[in-house]
Amino acid sequence: MQDILTLLGVLIVIVGFALKLDAILIITISLIVTALVGGLGIDGMLEVLGTSFVNNRGMTIFILIMLATGTLERNGLKESAATFIQRFKNVSASVIIGIYGVFRMIMAAFNVSFGGVAGFVRPIIFPMTVGTLESKGLEPNPEYEEELKGMSSAMENICWFFGQVLFIGGPGGLLVQSTLKSLGYDVSLGTLAFYEIPVAIVALVVACGYFIWKDKQLMKKFYGKTKKEAK
Repeated sequence: MQDILTLLGVLIVIVGFALKLDAILIITISLIVTALVGGLGIDGMLEVLGTSFVNNRGMTIFILIMLATGTLERNGLKESAATFIQRFKNVSASVIIGIYGVFRMIMAAFNVSFGGVAGFVRPIIFPMTVGTLESKGLEPNPEYEEELKGMSSAMENICWFFGQVLFIGGPGGLLVQSTLKSLGYDVSLGTLAFYEIPVAIVALVVACGYFIWKDKQLMKKFYGKTKKEAK
């Protein structure tokens, strides 16, 4: 019977969401009810919350970035990024993505994150790529915009994946080191970072080359005639 009562909090969440009540209020009530019926009590619940917060305090950085980005985006961040890039008439979307890739790889080597796809690419880099079309007097095509979203996000993931190993002591390097050690290879983090440099450069060059080629194909597909007329 006690085990069934501990599931009362889950039932509250299901019913509350089904009735479309305030999400934060429902979760808070569910938390309190679960703590009480489970024998944890209010003091125990607060202790668990405090311990969990301290153990996962790094997540608060992500939350702060998301809040700051959302506030800026609401106040015209995307429009400002697009307006800025419209000043440069001869810049293509793939060039913007490539420049960001170089910048992102360098920052990844120092283990610096800007919020990833949701926190930086979507509100800043993607509007800038769309702005390159508007600077040439072209109307954004929905299909082309979706391709730009994919290329911008892919560049973020590629540079972060290969660049984070360049940071000595980062999780990526530690994972590779521990894996090699289990296979009988004792390698220092400095050596790993050294040999990762050419790998990261090749990955960045290949990605930039591919996105430039793909962007040209997309421009020819969606704006072939319009681009000639604009010239």
